[in-house]
Amino acid sequence: MLPFWLAACAVSQPIQYKNVVQPKAVSIEPAQSDKPIVALALGSGGERGFAHIGVIKVLEANDISVDIVVGTSSGSVVGALYAGGYKSDELEQLALKLDQDRLNDFELSKRGYIRGEQLQDFINRALKNRSIEQLNKSFVAIATQLGSGNAVAFNRGNTGMAVRASSSIPGVFHPVMIDGEEYVDGDLKKPVPVSVAREMGADIVIAVDISQQPKDNPVPQDIIDTLSQSIRIMRQSILARELEAAQIVIRPAIGKTPEIDIANKRLLIKNGEDAAIAALPQIREWLQKIANEKMLERAEKQRLPRTR
Repeated sequence: MLPFWLAACAVSQPIQYKNVVQPKAVSIEPAQSDKPIVALALGSGGERGFAHIGVIKVLEANDISVDIVVGTSSGSVVGALYAGGYKSDELEQLALKLDQDRLNDFELSKRGYIRGEQLQDFINRALKNRSIEQLNKSFVAIATQLGSGNAVAFNRGNTGMAVRASSSIPGVFHPVMIDGEEYVDGDLKKPVPVSVAREMGADIVIAVDISQQPKDNPVPQDIIDTLSQSIRIMRQSILARELEAAQIVIRPAIGKTPEIDIANKRLLIKNGEDAAIAALPQIREWLQKIANEKMLERAEKQRLPRTR
């Protein structure tokens, strides 16, 4: 989850919702187009999510159109705003100006110590209370149903609530109740949600992996370090299964999460840009490949005799 988004929420009074259409996961037909359908799968990674903005900057600068946005945790925060029409320069300016120390959404309970309601309110304000289906681009936020352990792809209903559920780190955030079920961070099941992007009909999935690798961390020195490293190791098998379905995987230089000040925000955004620039030849190659394949398919259909 990104503290700077939450900090923005602290400035305003909570929204009083009436007749809220809660997030839903609705089965939809995969997208179809004569042109390559491109999806951006934005992974979880806490403060490292600033790097997603850098990737988006490069895609926009090179006129690479994204049709589908799927995000987990911090990826859902950036993804919702991007799908809602925010340009990369607007995202960057917002990120640089906000002060994460203004977070005041604390409420200590047995389930966590942050409610997350201010994140929900901020997203909804930023998107003018548009639901997921009303956004400029197709968008999905991934959360984990706490009771069943299943990943849920929210593609309808209240955008802010879906992002809040996707970002609710267990033990830190209170679980989010949606239609009688509790939801927590989607990172538990789909840290980079490539498979969902494929199910939505994407021909090309650009996955952005901002996770910490076990090798990026020093030898554990205490119980907390040991537990954290163990979780990272277990997470790798889940992550690998998701990433193998992507045509392009972008991994910004991250390392250990730095203190989030203006300089490090800029550095993370720049690292996202650098990694995306390095991936441009591969992205263009895939765009051309899929465009050629679709052109041949259309030509083949035109040659086939029509049946009555």
